Amino acid sequence: MKQSLDTYSVSPTLTVIGLGYVGLPLAAEFGKYFKTIGFDINRRRLDELRAGRDRTLEIDQDQLNAAEYLTFTDDIQDIKGADFFIVTVPTPIDEHKRPDLSPLFRASEIVGSAIQPGAIVVYESTVYPGCTEEYCVPVIERVSGLKFNRDFFCGYSPERINPGDKKHTLTHIRKITAGSTPETAKKVDDLYRSIITAGTYKAPGIKVAEAAKVIENCQRDINIAFVNELACIFERMGIDTQDVLEAAGTKWNFLPFRPGLVGGHCIGVDPYYLTYKAESLGHHTQIILAGRRLNDSMGTYVADRVIKLMIHKGHRVRNSKVLILGITFKENCPDIRNSRVIDIVRELQDFGCKVSVHDPWADADEVRRAYGLTLAPCPNGKQKNSMDAVILAVAHDCFRNIDFANFNKQNVVIFDIKNQIKRELVDDRL
Repeated sequence: MKQSLDTYSVSPTLTVIGLGYVGLPLAAEFGKYFKTIGFDINRRRLDELRAGRDRTLEIDQDQLNAAEYLTFTDDIQDIKGADFFIVTVPTPIDEHKRPDLSPLFRASEIVGSAIQPGAIVVYESTVYPGCTEEYCVPVIERVSGLKFNRDFFCGYSPERINPGDKKHTLTHIRKITAGSTPETAKKVDDLYRSIITAGTYKAPGIKVAEAAKVIENCQRDINIAFVNELACIFERMGIDTQDVLEAAGTKWNFLPFRPGLVGGHCIGVDPYYLTYKAESLGHHTQIILAGRRLNDSMGTYVADRVIKLMIHKGHRVRNSKVLILGITFKENCPDIRNSRVIDIVRELQDFGCKVSVHDPWADADEVRRAYGLTLAPCPNGKQKNSMDAVILAVAHDCFRNIDFANFNKQNVVIFDIKNQIKRELVDDRL
């Protein structure tokens, strides 16, 4: 239930800039209680939201309808005079694995064009420590002509959205908050505490909050890299990695990480933001980048193992038919951004394989635009097929209904990345 904001005599007006996986749930929740304007430059996205459709599947029509004070726009004039601007745009990397701050730059320009004296700008996008005050603030100052910490103020509250997770949703995840002055920090914390039932944690400063966010994903990346390396070692030893992890997991403080592909817009990207900043300060990271390199190599590693299995089963590699199940970066989620499944596809294609991909969660047009792939129909395991290999790459619940036993009977190589198929049916797994 919303708590009152006693720092305001009247209810504040909020603008959320960027209506993706992070921004839309936030705008919808705030829109239940405060005048909230959802701003996005994608008109198609706005039209869909006005019609009650969220292609990310994070928010349903009932939740949108419940946000009675929420409106959508792409017109800067509509957001002038807001008390809070909350920026939730993506922070990707470029082809050289360097931070691509262009979405953040454009969002800051939009804020600068609309901001009025006294407003607070809160950034949620994952960045390197110092980015908000060193990079974003000067853009707002230049465009608006206002002075930071005199005419306008900034806060930071890193997003903690887990796409596809219907249990750990926005209001049920504790939120870090921070502000550029003590008064601003209190206002930002009060704002988020009004909707976050799990509570908030007020960090001592914006840089601390930025650093806390980026190391969350660096930590996960490094731990997954460790078990990925174990998988490479144990495969050479003829030991099943899952057996080893289950045995080790009997100790109460063993961390339950599993090997696999590391993609998406967070874990596979955010470590590069921290290493970029570190290197600009003269520190060349070792552990973080080593973990990144190893995790980025896992798609090629899986493809090579599948090729060896096909050879051992007597399949001709060139022109062989390989079916990959899943292209999204995680299970039961339509998000295909930075999916490392594509690394498996490309490596197999380099071997001359004919690769098809099936994924009922992914949008076919988005897959075609992003990866140049046409999604294949659902495989019918009960009929005779011409596949030489099947790779389970994403653990969508719907894939549990596939008849892998019939694939097994037809001498098809079955490789299970996600440890979801019955062990006796697979040729190998991570």
